[in-house]
Amino acid sequence: MDVRNCRQCGKLYNYIGGSYRNLCPSCIKQLEDKFVEIKEYIRDNKVASISEISDKFEVSTKQIEQWVREERLCFADDSPIGLQCECCGATIKTGRYCDKCKGTMANKLDNLYKAPAAAPRTGRDRDNARMRFLDK
Repeated sequence: MDVRNCRQCGKLYNYIGGSYRNLCPSCIKQLEDKFVEIKEYIRDNKVASISEISDKFEVSTKQIEQWVREERLCFADDSPIGLQCECCGATIKTGRYCDKCKGTMANKLDNLYKAPAAAPRTGRDRDNARMRFLDK
């Protein structure tokens, strides 16, 4: 059993893992309630900035950015808010990578798992594998 202190409230709790590291269940519940409120607020106010949302709901900007990176929050196309693609730096509205980089990575992975074609064997390979003796 792994017992830890909550980094937000300081209570001891039984740590079982999860996406919210080092938070007790009651703090996780509070954070999820704020997430629902923020999601509804963004739906109603499409031009709200991350700092405005952070100040209004008392949530760190890093937490809001994490929700956007996890694709739990998505900003409208006409919204001034945008994050940078972690690969090329293009402006994106949700996730970690732009569509172009996602496609490139998917192609690389597809090519990685394709079986390489077997090289045809020649008679020379067989000749090189024989036993040799030294002349005395």
